[in-house]
Amino acid sequence: MESERYQRGWEMLKAIDGQAGERVVAALKDVAPDLARYTIEFPFGDVYSRGVLSLKEREIATVAALTALGNAKPQLKVHLHGALNVGCTREEIVEIMIQMAVYAGFPAALNGVFAAQEVFAERDAESA
Repeated sequence: MESERYQRGWEMLKAIDGQAGERVVAALKDVAPDLARYTIEFPFGDVYSRGVLSLKEREIATVAALTALGNAKPQLKVHLHGALNVGCTREEIVEIMIQMAVYAGFPAALNGVFAAQEVFAERDAESA
């Protein structure tokens, strides 16, 4: 039986990331099931479930942070999908990347834009 925290996190994960988030958790189940559970409980069950910021604002912050890291492309792509799922526009996402050029450097911003380009192409292919 899963905890209330896990259930709250699972519902939040599905609302933001849909199948992409579910695939990440499923990939962890065999090799690191505790990490899969922590990934649902803490970020999504505790942090994302707080009421101060909207889901869109949380995804903007997450996309900015992952872009600034410059080395988290798989996670960035999941959250780019999430940002689009909760109402960010493509223009807003590109603007986030441009903003990160100022604080994280051009290489991080360029990597972010290329990840966004891949996500946009994936979504275009799905809707075609």
